[in-house]
Amino acid sequence: MNIAWNFILNLFIAGMLGGLIGLERELRAKEAGVRTHFIVALGSALFMIISQYAFSGQYDHSRVAAQVVSGIGFIGAGVIIFQRNVIRGVTTAAGLWVAAAIGLACGGGMYDIAIAATLMTILCMETMRIITKKIGEKIFSVSVTGADPEVLVSLAETFKNSGVDVETMSIADGKGVYQIRSHQRNYLALVKKILSLTKDLKVEIV
Repeated sequence: MNIAWNFILNLFIAGMLGGLIGLERELRAKEAGVRTHFIVALGSALFMIISQYAFSGQYDHSRVAAQVVSGIGFIGAGVIIFQRNVIRGVTTAAGLWVAAAIGLACGGGMYDIAIAATLMTILCMETMRIITKKIGEKIFSVSVTGADPEVLVSLAETFKNSGVDVETMSIADGKGVYQIRSHQRNYLALVKKILSLTKDLKVEIV
């Protein structure tokens, strides 16, 4: 039995490159990390190898690769979380998607393109993280419970008068939810200010 070392090399490089993207996500404590990206890239490379070499005769080798492109969407959708009007995990889902593409490239022996795509992906993620941390904005939710409706309504005015940028607010069943916009660099200071303004109330910040 001959061992196809070139195929094993394809799988190894695909797993390593996918794992590099996963490492960036893991270091940021995101939903999918090294193991998930490693397996996605390796699996994609394996599918590519199978589509090219496992069947004899006249077949369209792109069909299996096309199914990987659409099928990876199910995994990507699983890491996207919609909670309290905030969507999380989209970047991680996109990372899984590009990891699948990198795996397909490695499975086809296109190492230079796969390595370039990996480096560009990591560079984009890291660069945008630095830029966003310095000049970016974020929106978070402040939930206040256990107060009268009048108090919850007046609390929005208190926030605004204190320099807190309230995007939207909703009050129902004794609970007020306020969407707050903040610069990334001022986030912690703003949270402290909100907690001081609501120190007599039950508050949850997400």
